[in-house]
Amino acid sequence: MLTKTKRTHLLQRVLLYLAVLVIIIWTTAPYLWLIISSLSYRIDLLQVPLHWIPPRITLDNYYELFVSGGQTNANATLFLQALRNSGIITFSATFICLVLGVLAAYALARLKFPGSGVYLALMMTVQMVPPVAIVIPLYVILRNFNMLDTRYGLVLVYLSFILPLVVWLMRSYFAAIPSELEDAARIDGCSRLGALMRVILPLSGPGLVSVAVFAFIAAWNEYLYAFILTTVDAKTLPVLIGEFSTKLGLEYLRIAAAGVLASLPPVILALIFQRFIIRGLTAGSIK
Repeated sequence: MLTKTKRTHLLQRVLLYLAVLVIIIWTTAPYLWLIISSLSYRIDLLQVPLHWIPPRITLDNYYELFVSGGQTNANATLFLQALRNSGIITFSATFICLVLGVLAAYALARLKFPGSGVYLALMMTVQMVPPVAIVIPLYVILRNFNMLDTRYGLVLVYLSFILPLVVWLMRSYFAAIPSELEDAARIDGCSRLGALMRVILPLSGPGLVSVAVFAFIAAWNEYLYAFILTTVDAKTLPVLIGEFSTKLGLEYLRIAAAGVLASLPPVILALIFQRFIIRGLTAGSIK
């Protein structure tokens, strides 16, 4: 017979598993429905009661996204252009944020200079400002410098919210590494930058990978800035998909197909580096 303590412990575990199950369903159900919609016929989606498992599966929604009448349509050109813009902007913003963020995080973690604490607190305070409050000033600044609807203009804007995230996360990883390792490397002749490259970065590899994935996802999925600051030339995938409902009518199936395709890069990236992300997050929390 279970004691009162064991019954309480068992009840807590059951409630914990139920909460985890609810969170999993809450987060994965919309994406699963997006995939189901992209593989279904319109008439099957309108049936009552709703079929969670489609009776018929089709790839026509993906095919018609690029081809109509046996020829490549305008949607394919727009989609590929937006895909290229998203790739260039995302990789550029992620790379620049990692380079600058690692250097800034290392300085905040190791160097003692006046105002370091104030700088870190100010950086995170500015990060909490909602994007809608600063999108108009950013629009005016980019317009004055002729950077509206340009990739490099959007990259600079993305730095404003990705770089503080990189600095904050990487600083915690660097601070958890014993400084004696750097001291030993500097005694052997390494400069401070050499110690960072040869000692600190290899030890913080899982954290660096996890931060890079987070930065990539944040830049890839960003919508508000790209919607306001671009029109044609630098339009990204999230903006293009959002316009399907106005240019092509309520094309739910094509929106679903395009949404699945647009979600593949961050999903694949997260699956590939899943082990490093878990190791990075776990190591940071334990240390």
